[in-house]
Amino acid sequence: MANVLREQGVRKGDRVCIYLPMIPELAVAVLACARIGAIHSVIFAGFSASAVSARINDCECKMVITSDGGYRGNKNIDLKGIVDEALDTCPSVTNVLVVKRTNTNVKMKEGRDQWLQPLLDVALDNSVAEIMDAEDPLFILYTSGSTGKPKGMVHTTAGYMVYTAYTFKNVFSHEENDIFWCTADIGWITGHSYILYGPLLNGGTTVIFEGVPSYPDFSRFWDIIEKHKVTQFYTAPTAIRSLAKESLDYIQKYPLKSLKVIGSVGEPINEEAWHWFNDHVGDKRCPVVDTWWQTETGGIMISPIAFVTPTKPTYATLPLPGIQPVLMDEKRNEIEGNQVVGSLCIKFPWPGIARTIWGDHQRYKDTYFSAFPGKYFTGDGALRDEVGYYRITGRVDDVVIVSGHNLGTAPIEDAINEHPAVAESAIVGFPHDIKGNALYGFVILKETGEYRDRANLTKEINQYISDHIGPIAKLDKIQFVSGLPKTRSGKIMRRILRKIAEGDFSNFGDISTLLNPEIVDEITKERIS
Repeated sequence: MANVLREQGVRKGDRVCIYLPMIPELAVAVLACARIGAIHSVIFAGFSASAVSARINDCECKMVITSDGGYRGNKNIDLKGIVDEALDTCPSVTNVLVVKRTNTNVKMKEGRDQWLQPLLDVALDNSVAEIMDAEDPLFILYTSGSTGKPKGMVHTTAGYMVYTAYTFKNVFSHEENDIFWCTADIGWITGHSYILYGPLLNGGTTVIFEGVPSYPDFSRFWDIIEKHKVTQFYTAPTAIRSLAKESLDYIQKYPLKSLKVIGSVGEPINEEAWHWFNDHVGDKRCPVVDTWWQTETGGIMISPIAFVTPTKPTYATLPLPGIQPVLMDEKRNEIEGNQVVGSLCIKFPWPGIARTIWGDHQRYKDTYFSAFPGKYFTGDGALRDEVGYYRITGRVDDVVIVSGHNLGTAPIEDAINEHPAVAESAIVGFPHDIKGNALYGFVILKETGEYRDRANLTKEINQYISDHIGPIAKLDKIQFVSGLPKTRSGKIMRRILRKIAEGDFSNFGDISTLLNPEIVDEITKERIS
């Protein structure tokens, strides 16, 4: 594959965007880019054409690798069609390589599109790896920001690989002949770090899974663990919660004796899900490593080390060796002692820290280092208990974690506001039994009398979101309102909207300074339960 890329004119430093389902070619393409020094940028294969186009244009990628389609449960996703639509507005792309996956008929643009397999058939089977500097970029991975444009986080070759290798080996207590399975998608950082780089740098065996936990039925995960004798199983609280609500018959027919360590990633895990995971998957004998980290950190930062750190439900426990977290108060002072709550920051750098935002280093500094000068601000709040264990309490900015996906509210609002009927919108998260958080939209219409069919309008707005960002960003609830609570400077008071969405009307604080305090009562009365 490295030779195919070189034959197609890809060179060290060129960007290659990969929009593939969870098939072996995705792993091969990523590693081939790394081998020749090309910078890979994997785009999650659930994003819309608009989102794909934005990412391609931001990094000015030269080549796109995609497939004719992909499977998600019993659905067939037209990935090539999405790429074709995206490339209508992407002048930098000169080559598209297409993997056959679903054997559906697709349009191939002459001079740009080629099937991958014939190129592999004639490629030489040996290649010389590109010599890289430690700080050369390895990949760009886009993460949602609280402002509209996604942030292209840049990870470098040596620091990222050293840190993922180190954290994988230690957190999961990896030994020779283990079979590691992380259920994430490689389109997210978890897949980069703990499906590919972390396991493979340790010479480990890693499982790649194309599918969903509910198809063909809710025993899919347990069937795979049993079939492949998986020793470490790493998944998201969303998946755990969705499986926990099903009959125990799905899991009880599988012994799962091969498991040694089970892990959680993507968002804070609630106590009920932690106990179900511990009791029914780990059989109360496998340590639960509840890991906290981010796209920007490259690898796990706070987590139990399997068989070393005593675990505590809902707590990520202690920082890994070398990581120095601190809690900060609103006055930018470090909070000493235990049994305290504050904004989570990291004091000193570590090997896996993202080095910049592609093409916008000032935004990188402003986003992560301006709130608490001299420290990396995670955007999360946390509490530290009486023995120094950390529990992540959630985002403190305008990013909502839905089913483990970081979704910036600004791009979703931008998509909603494209609808001709919409004047303004505001999005907040609210607790959800399965997803952890779901999205609640407050929408002001331009002409309230014209749009009487609110149910249809709700569908249309969600379709706009799906088209601009992807189905993962759809709203669970949409409330049409006549106004939004704003300060006199015009800033939306999201704190109030969050409490309304959660159904907590107990204490809105002082709302007398709002431009329109009466709107709070109006929205509260019409809240969607």
